[in-house]
Amino acid sequence: MTAPTVTAPTRRRPGRVRGPLLYTVASLGLLVMSAPFLWMALSAFKTKKDLTASPPVWIPSHWTLANFRELLDQLDMARYFMNSLIVAVLVTVCNLLFCSMLGYALAKLRFTGRSKVFGIVLAALMVPGNLLVLPLYVLMTKLNLIDSYAGLVLPFAAGAFGVFLMRQFMQSIPDELLEAARIDGAGEWYIFWRIVLPLVKPALATLTIFTFLGSWNNFVWPLIATNDPGKYTLPVALATFANDPNRTVGGGNGMLMAGSLLVVLPVLLVFAVLQRHFTQGIATAGLK
Repeated sequence: MTAPTVTAPTRRRPGRVRGPLLYTVASLGLLVMSAPFLWMALSAFKTKKDLTASPPVWIPSHWTLANFRELLDQLDMARYFMNSLIVAVLVTVCNLLFCSMLGYALAKLRFTGRSKVFGIVLAALMVPGNLLVLPLYVLMTKLNLIDSYAGLVLPFAAGAFGVFLMRQFMQSIPDELLEAARIDGAGEWYIFWRIVLPLVKPALATLTIFTFLGSWNNFVWPLIATNDPGKYTLPVALATFANDPNRTVGGGNGMLMAGSLLVVLPVLLVFAVLQRHFTQGIATAGLK
């Protein structure tokens, strides 16, 4: 007579419990982080009654575009939008050009003092940006660039973070590939434009998002460097409107929410266009 077989109790794999738990925690974190944005977006379409309701109303009882119409009537949004767009695009293009050029030089060219230049770049990363506001303002004043697009763009035409990012990505390009191009007679400009830049598209997309986002949302420097309201960017114009004692509390808040939503939309558009390259760049950086 054979003895009955006893099967050991099956243990639930930790991964089966850990996976749903992580998704739940991540979903809660996403909800908490997105709550202010959702409140802003919904408030842009609320009536004055919903904006001043107590307790607060999340979903508008009556959807309206009156806040956007009043905002466009009281503020020259087209001018402020173009000012922000011009500054952000110029700063982004300058960073893509100069940071990639310096990153290529630090990663692939051999010259005297290269390690010292890279050390200066690392040191610049450790300096808080607010400490540079006063020296930059004095310099722009000496150059008569206050109240000009040049005064808003030149101080941020190249950043230490962008140089470091491009240098780290370009270091992963095999030196043999560049040497083969040099043996075939290619110059450094041809190698940089036709070989190196196409290989670092994820890094360029990452730098584009960070630079455009930082320049578009920059408030302190445009506030200091512009005295002419015609040169205000969107954040400065909205802050000036928020401090206007003549605006009403309910309707004014609705217009502020509508303006804030208009400020956020271009950034979301840029991220949506470059999302695939941005994700690839983050993944590539994590593998190094």
